[in-house]
Amino acid sequence: MPKRVKTPVTATAKPPSGPYREDLAYIHDEGFGEFAANAAPWLIDLLRSHGLVDGLVIDLGCGSGIWARELSVCGYGVLGYDISAAMVELARRRVPRGEFQAKPFLTARLRPCVAVTAIGEVFNYLFDKRNTPERLEALFERIHTALRPGGLFVFDVALPGRVPGGCCRTYTEASSWACLYEAKEDSQNQTLTRRITTFRKSGQLYRRDSEIHRLRLYDRTELTAQLRNAGFRVRTVRDYGKTKFPPGYAGFVAQKR
Repeated sequence: MPKRVKTPVTATAKPPSGPYREDLAYIHDEGFGEFAANAAPWLIDLLRSHGLVDGLVIDLGCGSGIWARELSVCGYGVLGYDISAAMVELARRRVPRGEFQAKPFLTARLRPCVAVTAIGEVFNYLFDKRNTPERLEALFERIHTALRPGGLFVFDVALPGRVPGGCCRTYTEASSWACLYEAKEDSQNQTLTRRITTFRKSGQLYRRDSEIHRLRLYDRTELTAQLRNAGFRVRTVRDYGKTKFPPGYAGFVAQKR
């Protein structure tokens, strides 16, 4: 009988348990947090320019708390929601004075506040099957109710054309991790699918995990109309100051009348 040869193990896999699991949350925080970090000064200036110098800010899709930390440092109260428990754990470590809950943005409890933010395509993600255009419009109305008069609602979304050419593949690596990424845009259904594979060092090996993120691409004009119907004054922006938006991307600054 032939001798059995053992094959060296070079990677281990983690079972699926929701979006932005431990490894992707860690990698996103360490390698892809510059969007929120670079946007923060412009966002703080925006709040202050509208006389919102303190009070509670609700951050939907708070991620690992990069933007929330800047709010806390500048004297605002912070209440963050994110569907990823791993992201929420990172946010709690980063912002001890903030409050963070692992919940989808559609079920967030919206307390009276001076501002609501959703930075980084939060409303596009379809992790929550209840995220329909109708439910999003209802969320806009709830946000309007929660805001004080003159309060701000600031967010950004992916639009059709988010992936020039319809498909792209790339990768990013660091000393202890690597991230492989593929994005495909379906122009007919106005959706975007991202396939992400991560490798993170664990002892002498690398742990492999993969996630599929599906996004709905929104129409800028329709969102503007929904915000106005909810009672907001609305303007769109192409950047958060020095943070320039990529193709197929728009920001919204909505103020409660």
